[in-house]
Amino acid sequence: MKAIIPVAGAGTKLRPHTYTQPKALIPMAGKTVLSIIVDQLLDAGITEFIFIVGYLGEKIQDYVNQHYPQIEAHFVRQSNREGIGHALRLTRSIVDGDEIFIVLGDTICEYDVRKVLNNPHSMMGVKKVDDPREFGVVEMDAEGVVNHVVEKPQIPKSNLALVGVYKIRESDMMYECLETNIRQGIKAHGEYSISDALDCMIRRGVQIVPFKVESWFDCGKKETLLESNATLLKKFGGKTEPSDVFENTVIIQPVSVGAGCTIRNSIIGPNVTIGENTTVDSSIIRQSIIGAYANLFDIVLDESLIGSDTSIRGESRTLNIGDNTNIDLG
Repeated sequence: MKAIIPVAGAGTKLRPHTYTQPKALIPMAGKTVLSIIVDQLLDAGITEFIFIVGYLGEKIQDYVNQHYPQIEAHFVRQSNREGIGHALRLTRSIVDGDEIFIVLGDTICEYDVRKVLNNPHSMMGVKKVDDPREFGVVEMDAEGVVNHVVEKPQIPKSNLALVGVYKIRESDMMYECLETNIRQGIKAHGEYSISDALDCMIRRGVQIVPFKVESWFDCGKKETLLESNATLLKKFGGKTEPSDVFENTVIIQPVSVGAGCTIRNSIIGPNVTIGENTTVDSSIIRQSIIGAYANLFDIVLDESLIGSDTSIRGESRTLNIGDNTNIDLG
């Protein structure tokens, strides 16, 4: 079994952060989006990973090599972003007929990974949503058998959305369907989708069984990223280093503070994640994510997303600031 994690997207909905930092490496409840995904699969026994990288791909590669030296990691570059289907097609020679477990690089879900791995059928994760028009949608017959998968339908016939988690046993069949779709120019909303490949497999007689995920955390844009961070902090609890002593500071849990941080004369929390080696002085921060190596002084932040290597002085209420930024609001 090989895991495939596509992380080649530019993350346009999270700009300016994703100009200098891949979306998958944004801090989230004491980890990163990518590390939460990898840890889930590692805990289930998967040790070989294929990362599809593109924009800022060297940062993904450096992060994986530094934090996961124990895994067998392959890196495939997608130079032209033409959709998830196009990205997956690039991994065929590495997969070489093995079963695969695909998790999209901005998808954090709660589900029993081992149970999915042990199921004898190919599977796809689903979740009921209020408006399925922005997702791949699964349609089933009266017996509960999947008979159609369609990408972002204008008039959905189901509210079961694909969450971006797939176990594929018939990998050769999936790649044949991808090749056919690309050769024939079959696109959904301008991109080659995995939904069309799954639908092709179903038409060829492959049974793909849906499984419902317990929770699905959206990491695609600022507002939902902050909501997901708060939910995960409440679920897993705060995290600080045992040696951390913050001078004249109140911590309102749940809060996650990375290693090497200096915090003084401040109130932090609730629902705050702070990256490593960040300095916070004379500030109040709540409901926010702060990147690594940031410097914040005399600032009030609420529902804010602050990038790494950022320096801010002054006062504000809500900010959305990318990496390598220097701001003086005083």
